[in-house]
Amino acid sequence: MQKGMHTQTEHCVRAVQAKDARFDGWFYTAVLTTGIYCRPSCPVVAPKPENMVFHPSAAACQQAGFRACKRCRPDASPGSPEWNRRADLVARAMRLIADGVVDREGVPGLAARLGYSTRQVERQLLAELGAGPLALARAQRAQTARLLIETTPLPMAEIAFAAGFSSIRTFNDTVREVFALAPSGLRTRAPRSTPGHTPGVLGLRLPFRAPLNPDNLFGHLAATAVPGVEEWRDGAYRRTLRLPYGHGIVALTPKPDHIGCRLTLSDLRDLPVAISRCRRMLDLDADPVAVDEQLGADDLLAPLIAKAPGRRVPRTVDEAEFAVRAVLGQQVSTAAARTHAARLVTAHGEPVEDPEGGLTHLFPAPEALAAVDPQSLAMPRTRRTTLTTLVRQLADGSLHLGVESDWEEARARLLALPGFGPWTVDVIAMRALGDPDAFLPTDLGIRRAAGELGLPSTPAALTARAAAWRPWRAYAVQYLWATDSHPINFLPV
Repeated sequence: MQKGMHTQTEHCVRAVQAKDARFDGWFYTAVLTTGIYCRPSCPVVAPKPENMVFHPSAAACQQAGFRACKRCRPDASPGSPEWNRRADLVARAMRLIADGVVDREGVPGLAARLGYSTRQVERQLLAELGAGPLALARAQRAQTARLLIETTPLPMAEIAFAAGFSSIRTFNDTVREVFALAPSGLRTRAPRSTPGHTPGVLGLRLPFRAPLNPDNLFGHLAATAVPGVEEWRDGAYRRTLRLPYGHGIVALTPKPDHIGCRLTLSDLRDLPVAISRCRRMLDLDADPVAVDEQLGADDLLAPLIAKAPGRRVPRTVDEAEFAVRAVLGQQVSTAAARTHAARLVTAHGEPVEDPEGGLTHLFPAPEALAAVDPQSLAMPRTRRTTLTTLVRQLADGSLHLGVESDWEEARARLLALPGFGPWTVDVIAMRALGDPDAFLPTDLGIRRAAGELGLPSTPAALTARAAAWRPWRAYAVQYLWATDSHPINFLPV
């Protein structure tokens, strides 16, 4: 499983013949005799090798004139792990496209965020993915439209607008071209809504590559939940979402073969962004087989991985929010960090209504926190300076943390701020920016676990030993943390 895998015909054919779900999202199979494209694990009889061609993206298949298979729904595959593993131009562009930037700001806006010309961005995306940013965004709009058609009773005109289409005609044409069915035909084929369906609530299934161990993933989110913004209720992690067009509330429930997702949105145009951010928070596009295979090659880590494979890195839906919370959590307990954050939320968060009760606010935006009187913050003076400097730079744009951030540049900018040391910077890189190789050799929990396992426990020696774990050291951190009995490591009861 590697960059450009769609060019390795022999490997792709074997994956299709084996119906290997591990490769879903890595490449797509277009069948010359039927004019459809499938995910590798499609349950139908595999085509003859000479009738298969392979593409790196659903958008490339659609551009080549192929329609999505109605059986395996390739547009709903887990996303390619490449975009979470890499920090180059193409990977950063794909993260921004998933976040809806092309629909909101166009290709010039995408290029501006990346710091490149539109021509450079288009050329690199075409070279690697066989489709430009407009085609990739169009494929995402088609997927959003299908979700809304199948899971809501909304009129088609509202769905077209919510999915980002500029006209009803474009919506109809795209759905017919991609799915070989009119929008009404898609709705007719969809499973009937279950009794008791709540109006305004979207029920979705978020796919992932197996295995997935939910213990530390949901345990971490629940144990560090900020009252009013997050909670664990009835087997689900719930939180509020600040989104481009409004706000939302999501409930995420771990299931054996998917993550149950219930979304309530103030503006349906935010659906693709909300899904993308939830997937990133839960690290659902990771390749656990590749991660565990490399980490398991270390004899001292191997028993941890064999015992509980498929650990993910718990991330965030809002990079700026996480950076603020990382500062609040410096040198204090998890409970104390939650208390500090809850005070900020109550005093400066934006109130929202939760139909189920329990959630009350959006986490304060940097602009709101930058306006706070520093003397009102109940924390040591040095940490107060760290927090106020951070939120001021986030608010005025001199520091930006987002899906498009260059990881090394962001690290350098954070390290230049007062009160930011290697631990704070790398925990932000790991959990907010999504760097899969971020490492915390000075963390006390990591050093304690390393000593108990027989690994070097001094930061320099542990860093040297961990070189063999690259580029997956953030996942090694999860396995090492999980040796402790802290609540972050256990699925809440």
